[in-house]
Amino acid sequence: MKMKRFFSLIIFMLLLNGCDDGNLTLETINFGKAATKSCPSNNIIYRLNEKEALLLEIPKTVFENEPTTDPKSPKIINIDNSTYRLVYRFYDGIVTTNNICNTIPPAKPYVIDQWTASSGKIEIVTTAIKTTDATNNSSRITGYNHNIAFKDIIFDKEDGTKINKDTLSFGNKITELTNKLPFGFLEEVKQCVTSKQLYNYINSEALTIDNIDSGLIENSETPLNTPRTAIISSVKNKLTYRLHGGLLSSSYFCNTTAPTIPSIIEEWDAVDGGIIEVTTIKNGNSSFKHNIILKNVVLKKGNSNFKLGNNFIYGELITLI
Repeated sequence: MKMKRFFSLIIFMLLLNGCDDGNLTLETINFGKAATKSCPSNNIIYRLNEKEALLLEIPKTVFENEPTTDPKSPKIINIDNSTYRLVYRFYDGIVTTNNICNTIPPAKPYVIDQWTASSGKIEIVTTAIKTTDATNNSSRITGYNHNIAFKDIIFDKEDGTKINKDTLSFGNKITELTNKLPFGFLEEVKQCVTSKQLYNYINSEALTIDNIDSGLIENSETPLNTPRTAIISSVKNKLTYRLHGGLLSSSYFCNTTAPTIPSIIEEWDAVDGGIIEVTTIKNGNSSFKHNIILKNVVLKKGNSNFKLGNNFIYGELITLI
């Protein structure tokens, strides 16, 4: 009976060895709640867990401020062990940022083992980070979050064995806005004589309304609580926000051909469906004042968007009789 058990154990051991495909094994990599951090002077993103470090080398230009269209279809990059590298290190003491980011790292702790990813994919899902104001249902984009995960990773260990990870979460990298949108407009709105374009500008930013309904601006008072309204679309009553690379002046507007200087560095168009609301009152004996409100407007650029709010004051337009 004892002999049978002995042979059964031998057979079981042989079966285990026979299932080893190129010394490919599974081991747990767990960094818990360790934050994902970036080195300021190189392309390394990392997570630390006492005596362990998970390092990703990836160009900063990969992290574009453009949300992923479908979270189920992330940006995918192949690990090539050159431009895109993933390394798991073990130290003989507590590892810190200085061990990762310094040009000349501290002599201690020592690296006692290293796993290097020989293949696999980096998956990145990008979303906009927004602040919201519940009082007027407005939002503003403050940055972008890039969630990083790995798929089908094979680590080569220094002892010649391999570690397989089907999926591995790395964490989030946050990028700041390339250009902040000030929205510092004053109340004065102007209108082009020929094109009838409405425009409001200050410093390097402008908010324009093109191809407006002919009955939206009229030299007649609107009844109490009955403003004139028009629906914003991509063709009629087209609302556009532009941020320029230099200061604007009134001479920039109302030209047959738009000037190329200062250049446009950001352009956001209103999504179809917002409302332009105009309330007109007499302004002395020779003019009318038109108070223009934008209601429920969403501005969009690429896959990014934000809400101006339930009511956004576009400004006041004075027209002469």
